[in-house]
Amino acid sequence: MRFIIFISLLGLLACKTPQHLANNSNSALPQNISLNGKLFSSLFQQRAAEYRALCLQSYNMAKWRIDSYVSNNDKPKAIITDIDETILDNSPYAVHAAFGGSEYTLDSWIEWTSKSAADTMPGAAAFLKYVASKNVQVFYITNREDKERTATLKNLQKFGLPNADEMHLYTKINTSSKEARRNQVLERYDVILYMGDNLADLSVLFDKKTEAERAANVDALSAQLGKKYIVFPNANYGDWEGSLYQYNYKYTQAQKDSILKAVLKSY
Repeated sequence: MRFIIFISLLGLLACKTPQHLANNSNSALPQNISLNGKLFSSLFQQRAAEYRALCLQSYNMAKWRIDSYVSNNDKPKAIITDIDETILDNSPYAVHAAFGGSEYTLDSWIEWTSKSAADTMPGAAAFLKYVASKNVQVFYITNREDKERTATLKNLQKFGLPNADEMHLYTKINTSSKEARRNQVLERYDVILYMGDNLADLSVLFDKKTEAERAANVDALSAQLGKKYIVFPNANYGDWEGSLYQYNYKYTQAQKDSILKAVLKSY
């Protein structure tokens, strides 16, 4: 009798599985590193207090730089920041795509950004509002497409972020390199610092460079990290991953999986 009661209780518990978990279990769950990795890194981004601490630490360094900056330049002051995974958290997109058995595609990405539903990263809104209080302007340089402008501004404005307007938003037009757009801001402003989750957000030295070149250039700029350049954690995507594939994003998931397994260290 006790055994029958125990089995019945297990059945009741199974019926109470949260709906979102039940839905996910019916999805095309990923079976390789490239997709399972997106889920695990998204889990860290969404749930780990350590991720929150890393973001707050980065904004604290940026705030210190704003407070300590001294310049004889007569130009108005500004900062340049990336948006995705620097100001806005897009991990829900990565989770949705991975549970559907796919990675990034432009169409699915635009479907996500059109919702203007991304939350801010921990500390982002408070930091940017502090920047504005110091009479420093914020320029958002992103590789979102120009057709994403309206939804992007709506997302930024939802949180009352400063300078969330047409003049301060630079989207991708012809190239993913941000150097020309950064130079446009530099012509008129004294830029105190650059913020981004991808090294190419910070300097042309990281545009489509190999893995070895990226590491060497980080070492060369090490004195500027935390001072001129503020880097945010993003294990989900970026040129760190693209460099492993030689920026060939047409590889299949199986091919990517083979490359990742080949470069991982073990013993």
